[in-house]
Amino acid sequence: MVTMLDLTPRAVVSDRLATLPVVIIGAGPIGLAAAANLVERGIDFTILEAGDRVATSVHLWGHTRFFSPWKHLVDPASRRLLEASGWVLSAAEGRAPTGQELVDDYLAPLSDLPEIGSRIRFGQRVIAVSREGMDRTRTAGRAQAPFLLRVQHADGQIDEFTARAVIDASGTYTTPNPLASSGLPPLGFNQVTDRVLHALPDVLGADRARFAGKHTVVVGAGHSAANTLIALGKLARDEPGTRMTWVLRNPSAIRVSSSPDDELPDRAKLGTRTDRLVASGVVAVVDSFEISRVEPAGSGIRLIGARCGEPAVADADLVVNATGFRPDLDMLREVRLELDDVVEAPKRLAPLIDPNLHSCGTVEPHGFRELMHPEQGFFIVGMKSYGRAPTFLLTTGYEQVRSVVAWIDGDVTAASQVALTLPATGVCSTSDSVGGSCCS
Repeated sequence: MVTMLDLTPRAVVSDRLATLPVVIIGAGPIGLAAAANLVERGIDFTILEAGDRVATSVHLWGHTRFFSPWKHLVDPASRRLLEASGWVLSAAEGRAPTGQELVDDYLAPLSDLPEIGSRIRFGQRVIAVSREGMDRTRTAGRAQAPFLLRVQHADGQIDEFTARAVIDASGTYTTPNPLASSGLPPLGFNQVTDRVLHALPDVLGADRARFAGKHTVVVGAGHSAANTLIALGKLARDEPGTRMTWVLRNPSAIRVSSSPDDELPDRAKLGTRTDRLVASGVVAVVDSFEISRVEPAGSGIRLIGARCGEPAVADADLVVNATGFRPDLDMLREVRLELDDVVEAPKRLAPLIDPNLHSCGTVEPHGFRELMHPEQGFFIVGMKSYGRAPTFLLTTGYEQVRSVVAWIDGDVTAASQVALTLPATGVCSTSDSVGGSCCS
């Protein structure tokens, strides 16, 4: 008779670790969902948030509407806690909210719950993660040593926290991919930073005056680029002289789908509306443009590079960088990570989210096993766990943290029972918005 051994790794909880909280980095949708799961399991935690409020990044693109309806955007554990307090979602479950509505109607009430709000520390940016008393080269006793998080407060003061486990849900919105096709900042970028805007500016709202009557180049092949072009198209109807050019590195915008088979109709409509703007000539398209340098051009900006092997330039008043996002790994130099060489996602997760093979709706269910690193007790979750792969959904992140928290609690059975039902779709891009918004 052969006895099968259960080789599933268990959480190490020494007497010292048992007295420490789990630390969550980031108070966005996924960080707050992790908190809700920890509350349900009676595990102490602290949330370290760099901003001065929850979902800081979501506020920045709050004018943008999700593709997914509410039913895909509310974490189950969070819903249970909220409904126990009397909360009721006022909107229709089948309607897709804006980012700001997600904050106002769901995330803010969730963070106001005493069991969560009392544990959030605002204005505290995590700048490094390590193990107490040891750098990444030391092995003996490593799993029993507390995590050490170095934090910079809003006033510049440096402080440190210790933790039994760390859940990094810090997202990627604040670390966009550079404009240059090499993956590096283009030469000359420091001279034109005031003329390059982050993805998803509020073209029709707070940023309207900046775009009105100007020529804007939008760089990127994803849904955030499409959102911006559509907004600029609306602005052009009211503001004479407003022009836009869509610069693509590839021969086409393959990530902006208008497939009738997309179960998220708002995403398909976005592709259709963008196609119409291009067909009508409202949006000029320059494809196969490889940017290498930028320089001032009067009060505007000049993009310099190559197109189809020949030198090429593009001039504009403003540039919107909608080239996607990447994880901030500098803060994790002293943590033992196992990342895929290409997409910078956890190595076991990378094949499941490869954008060459998967869309948002075809990613397989995954949990703590796929998210584990050699650094036991450390997890990257949410958008950041996908590295540079553009297929993240909020509902995927919610299942991630449910599994991770169950593992931290020693409940390997629950942690292993991952399940996920995703809407069928064509293609997706992290360029959509932040925190998985447009792929959510």
